[in-house]
Parts: sequence; structure tokens; C-alpha cells
Amino acid sequence: MSQKYELGAWDLKDLYPGLKTKEMDDAFAEMTQLVEELEGYRAKLSDDVAWETVKTYLDVSEKLNRLVYRIYQYASLRFSEDSQNQEVSAFQGKVMQAVAQMENRLLFFGLWWKALDDANADRLLALSGEYAYYLRKIRSFKPYTLSEKEEQVINTKNVTGVNALQQIYSMITSKYEFPLMVDGEEKLLTRGELMTYVTGSDEELRKAAYDALYDVFSADGTVLGEIYQNIVRDWKNENLEMRGFDTALSARNLSNDIPDEVVDVLLEAAQENVDVFQRFFALKAKLLGVEKLRRYDLYAPVTKADKKYDFDFAVNLTLDAYADFDAEVAGLAKRIFEKDHLHSAIQKGKDTGAFCSYGDPALTPYVLVNFNGNARDVSTLAHELGHAIHGMLAEEHNVFNYSSTLPLAETASTFGEMLLTDRFLAVEKDEDVRRDLLFTQVDDAYATIQRQAFFALFEKQAHAMIADGASTQELCEAYLENLKTQFGDTMDVSENFQWEWVCIPHIYHVPFYVYAYAFGQLLVFALYQAYKEEGESFIPKYKALLSAGGSKEPVVLLEEAGFDVTKKSFWQGGFDFIAGMVDELERL
Repeated sequence: MSQKYELGAWDLKDLYPGLKTKEMDDAFAEMTQLVEELEGYRAKLSDDVAWETVKTYLDVSEKLNRLVYRIYQYASLRFSEDSQNQEVSAFQGKVMQAVAQMENRLLFFGLWWKALDDANADRLLALSGEYAYYLRKIRSFKPYTLSEKEEQVINTKNVTGVNALQQIYSMITSKYEFPLMVDGEEKLLTRGELMTYVTGSDEELRKAAYDALYDVFSADGTVLGEIYQNIVRDWKNENLEMRGFDTALSARNLSNDIPDEVVDVLLEAAQENVDVFQRFFALKAKLLGVEKLRRYDLYAPVTKADKKYDFDFAVNLTLDAYADFDAEVAGLAKRIFEKDHLHSAIQKGKDTGAFCSYGDPALTPYVLVNFNGNARDVSTLAHELGHAIHGMLAEEHNVFNYSSTLPLAETASTFGEMLLTDRFLAVEKDEDVRRDLLFTQVDDAYATIQRQAFFALFEKQAHAMIADGASTQELCEAYLENLKTQFGDTMDVSENFQWEWVCIPHIYHVPFYVYAYAFGQLLVFALYQAYKEEGESFIPKYKALLSAGGSKEPVVLLEEAGFDVTKKSFWQGGFDFIAGMVDELERL
């Protein structure tokens, strides 16, 4: 008898049995012991140090980082399942404080390595093997590194500074409840529950859901805006004033190991291709029988298909989609369920989004979704399992080379969504649902590419405006203009959408994260087209790309796969792919 998949919570015992347990106490004690052991290497790191000494340091450091990732992951997963639990919140603060202290005590290695002369650095790099890329990445920050004491001060102040601001933002927004009148009854919904209505066929419910979202967020808009402004000021003070980066975006690009010019070309291509999605919005308006879409109708289905799917169907469909592609990949996805590493049920205080979490390569990743039963939730499940597959394929690397940088981090997830859509279309017989799925593909392309690229453009503008003393209201006005540029004459954007930016956690937690989505989706279109053309011969190349994790520069990995992301023609190819999808929809 096949397994029945049901909504539920994850089991965190593979990390730790609890907050106040002997295992957790032992983990903190081991962390202290390993830090002390590493501190003993400070006097050994000279210009002519032997590689064996450096390698031993790195081996112990790698062991320490695996341990720290486990502790931190446990704290963050507990917080994400219940952000209102004060004991968990206090524990997370304790972990962040301990990590900051550890980083301060071990700053000496990175500072020594960055200060080393080129000849000796090259000598050691030639012997470094699996550690080579990690060491090269550290050295790339040499021009932007401060003194040891200054770096320690930054680490210490972040715990009660920017990190605390980000946690406060999460605590404020995760407890929000949104009133919505459904079938004559007012319901108080979580954000995850509320957002199911913005993609439904009832246009008044769509409007009411968005209104409820922005009514609640705008009520705290001044506070949320102030939090954001201080996060941005902190980013500028540290990265531009102290470290000397040329632009606010450059600091993120270096951590992603992506040249500034690649990101610039990507964002330019997005601005030059607004007409592609505007064509799509005009088509959607025609099929919905309106002259022009309202912003409330952005994700409106073109049919009345509000079909619901149970969780068991969603899991099996997703696993079958991966199995159609490759048996090993499907087996990795199934491991998440076998290990009980999925949190799928909706509950108060839980993170309202979806994510995949991994840190120690030896541990199966964890996945969080909020499953409401609509088609988009099925796609989200496939998306997050794609992240997990990526992590498991790269699990043979050391902890430093395990995770890919942000621009490649969305590759497996969005590829998985496309596999899922193909499988969905193969099994779904309802023509309304099938048509809706095709439109949803372009909806999602907009949400993942153009929307995220314009978020990044807004972030660039907001960082500059805040440096000049802009108010929250001025940021709202700038964001509204950003939306009008995206949509042109194809959509009416009401004033309350000026508050959308304060609802976007990424711009608070990881400034300039968002362009990675556009990068990844456009890349996936190229990869998926190659898969359709090459068939099974494509699969080993794709798995090799994912298996590389973060062991090479992203541009190099992509060059090896046959893609030149420095050229605008590469990005234009992705937009041309989308234009072809719109052409197909216009012919339906």
C-alpha cells in the first residue's frame, strides 16, 4: 500500500531534541572548545607557514562551522514555526550572540589571509584543493576589510543593531491577522491564508484581500518604514562609508561572487523588456472582459477554476514530476518526507512564506510551506523541494563550498516548478484548469523575473533616497512610480499599493537578494530549453551544475555549462522565451 501524505509539522530531532537539553549544552561546550583550539593557531600563521598547518586549521574550522550551522538552524526553524514563542526568541538571541563572539575571536585568520603577500598566497592556493575557492573568496574581500578591532565591533553591534531590527520586523509582521469577509462571515486570517484569495476567481475577494493586507501593514507603516530606513543606513555606514564599496549593490554582488556588470546588464534587460509582460497583462484583461486590469487582478485566473487539491495528491504529483526527469532526483525529494523534514500545516505564529533550510552538508535539508490546497501551493512545494535536491546533490562538499551563491540558488527550485507544470498538464483533464496553468506559468515568470528585478531597482533607488534623508512617504511615492513603470497603460494601480514594499521581507533581511530570483529564472528558461532539445543527455550536465554547490565562481560554472551571462543577449534570450509563451497564449 502506497504511503499517504498528510499535512503536519517537521521533526527536528536530527538537529537537537530541545532547547534546554544535554545535547544542546554539549553542543555549546564543543563550540567553545573548538574556538579555543583554533585560537591556538594565531601565532602559527606567518608569511612562510606550511600548508599542513593551514589545512589543519581549516579542517577544525570546517568542523566548527558544521556545528554552528546546526545550532543556528535549530534556533531559526523553531522561530519560524512559532515566532511568538518568547523562549525560542530568547534562545535565538543567545545563539546570535554566541556566533558573533565566535566570529570575533576567529577574525584573525581571515585578516591574516587577506594581508598575506601574493607570492605566498599563490603558494598556498596551489596546494589547497577543495579549500581553494573558499580561500579565493575570502581574499576577494581584501580591499574592503577593516582592522581586527573594527571588524569585532561590527560583529558585536550587529547582534543588537541590524540583526535585532530584522528580528523585530519579523516579530511584528508574523503576528498580523487580516480580517476578510468570506461568504458573509468575517474571518481573521494569517497572511498565508489571506494570499490564497488574491489568486482566486472572485474579483471582489481579490480586492478585499489586498485591501486587508495593506490596511494592516500601512497601520504600522511608519514603524516598518523606520525599521527599513535604519537597516539601509546601517548598510551604507558599514559597506560604503567604512568598507569603501562603490555602490550599495556592489556589496551584495561581491558576496554573490557576481561581477557588477553582470547584474547591471540583467537589470537593464528587465527595464528594456517591460513590453513583454505588458502584452500579457493586456491579453489577460481582454480574456477577463475588462478594458484594463486593476493591480488587484495581477494574478487573477483567466477561468473560474478554483479547484482544490489535497496534500497527498500534491506530494505524489511532485514526486512523479521529478521521477519523470530522473530517478535519483526523485529519490532525493522523497527523502525530505522519509526524514519528516517538512512543515506543511498552517498555524498561528508560523512564518507565512515558504523556504528550504540547510547548513551542514551531512544533514538532510528542512522545508517549510503553507499548504492551502490550490494549484500555486502545489508549485510552491515543487519549488522548495528543488532547493532541497540542490543541497543534497552538493552534500559531498565541505561546508564552505556547500551552498551555491544567491544567483544560482534558485536554479533547481524553478527548474522543478517547470517539471511540475509539465506533469500537471499531463494529468489534468479539466480544460479550465489546464488553461489556468499555462497562464500561471507566465504569472510566475512575471513574479520571479520582472517583479524581482523591479524590487532590486527600487532598492537601489531607496538606498540613494534614504542617504539623502527621504521620508517613508517619499519612499512610498517612489515605489508607486516603480509599479507604474512596470505596468504602463495596461494596469490601474491604486494608492494603497504604495505600501507593498514594507510587506517584502527580503529587502529587510537580505538587501538586494531579490535579483537572484530573476537571474535564476532566466537561467532556468535556458536550461529547460536545452533539456527539451537534448533529452536524457542533458541530465548529467544539469546534475553536475547542481552538484558543484558553491565550489566555483557562478560565472565559471555557467561558462562550463555553455552560458555567457556577461552578454545582454543571454538575458534577452530569456525574455524572448517568455515572449514566445505570450505568443502561444494569444493563439489559444
